Amino acid sequence: MPNWRSGLVQRSVALLSVAVAGGAIALAGAWLFGGFGNATTTVREIFQTASPPTEVAQHGQALTIGEIYKEAAPGVVQITARVVTVPREPFFGTPLFPQEERALGSGFVLDKAGHIVTNYHVIQGARSIQVSFSNNDSMKARIVGADPATDVAVLRVDAQSRALQPLRRGNSDSVQVGDAVVAIGNPFGFSRSITAGIVSALERRIQSPSYRPIGHVIQTDAAINAGNSGGPLLNASGQVIGVNTAISTGDTGERGNVGIGFAIPINTLNDVASQLIQNGKVEHAFLGVEVKAIDKELAGLVRLPVDHGLLVERVVRGSAAAKAGMKAGNKNIVVAGESYVIGGDIILKVDGQSVSSFDRLNEVISSKKPGDHVKIELYRGSTKQSLDVTLGRQPAIPPSPG
Repeated sequence: MPNWRSGLVQRSVALLSVAVAGGAIALAGAWLFGGFGNATTTVREIFQTASPPTEVAQHGQALTIGEIYKEAAPGVVQITARVVTVPREPFFGTPLFPQEERALGSGFVLDKAGHIVTNYHVIQGARSIQVSFSNNDSMKARIVGADPATDVAVLRVDAQSRALQPLRRGNSDSVQVGDAVVAIGNPFGFSRSITAGIVSALERRIQSPSYRPIGHVIQTDAAINAGNSGGPLLNASGQVIGVNTAISTGDTGERGNVGIGFAIPINTLNDVASQLIQNGKVEHAFLGVEVKAIDKELAGLVRLPVDHGLLVERVVRGSAAAKAGMKAGNKNIVVAGESYVIGGDIILKVDGQSVSSFDRLNEVISSKKPGDHVKIELYRGSTKQSLDVTLGRQPAIPPSPG
């Protein structure tokens, strides 16, 4: 399995003791997908041997990298979040001295009202947040709302509208593999650095801080590192098409960029940010099942009625699926080294759309709102049935299956 890392938030830690100034310890941390450890790491610079092009050329009117930077950089900010944590002694779990952790990330101006976008994991647990602009002005920011499920947060500063330069937003649905892109952010604290690359792939899936999948993610080889989290990924026209969020280091064990970065698409951010500004939160639809895809080998071995669809292995207690009477599996088997739970319902379609993978099921449910009604077509044993399900609200913390 690849080693997924956001690796984009730089942190420094100082003991909150009497001699704070004299006892500062510099640490660089990486927020790991699937885990939030406090392991000490060493930061070192990663140098690229290839020089990026001086002009970003793609369909539409191309700007030079310098032109994009001149237009967009004033709207990119540096975010410093102050977090106080209490580490525990590793053997007995005894609380140790409180520590102040300073998370350093990026963001960009969304509008003239003072709204600023960044990643949730940049400001997670923050007691105070400072935003620094290109003219070196630093202002206190408050959290308008945050959505761990998409790793998006919206801040607000009380600044004069004429002092704010919102970035132009594009359409991430029109992005194509091979399109030229640039990233602007604050890697390792080097403010408003720009790097260039291309869109390496589309429709990637990464894990959010709430351990849920984020879909339609853009992959790029533009260099992004610790401190880039929340900064913009821009197209050749200088429009934001994504929010730089994560990197993968593969199995190298490196902490820096190796050419595989990920950005949350701007179309996802637009929807989430709008809800956060309006309501302070985002409500996601929730079905409440754990599923596993069926293949022909499994279908033949255990004589399933179909060779496609999703096995319902578990149903979350009290969820929409449970209330609709969906049945979970009750027999564990292993096929070709893969474990399955059979004996439950097999989902074929949701809202008329075929679902043969978890990603596809998640995509269909994510397009709905809590309270929406969907028709689920399934097999129960050898009988084809349909259930009318009223979708619930996704809990803040992933629930234990029932």
